[in-house]
Amino acid sequence: MCQDRDVQTDRDACCGLARQPLDSAGAERIAPMFKALGDPVRLRLAALIASDDEVCVCDLTSQFTLSGPTISHHLRVLREAGLVECERRGTWVYYRIRPEALGSLGALLQVG
Repeated sequence: MCQDRDVQTDRDACCGLARQPLDSAGAERIAPMFKALGDPVRLRLAALIASDDEVCVCDLTSQFTLSGPTISHHLRVLREAGLVECERRGTWVYYRIRPEALGSLGALLQVG
């Protein structure tokens, strides 16, 4: 259930749009992350997860008026995009942000 997509995070391959054009491989790697964050619910989920070392899914679902399965769907999209990773502990799943993924996004958006 908690398998992560392999995300290459070489900062040299992603030096900022203002510095050099993004190659095809870099665009293919980074685009799913932006697509995942393009949804307001997923953006909020990612921000909640990033604001702590790890967050239990039970704490995430209480922040929304959405059903548990809907939250699980959004978390799966974030996981498949390589933005978060998770670990099951008993009946609960704990989520952590993947700092290297955010680093890739940040490097791409860096100006100057």
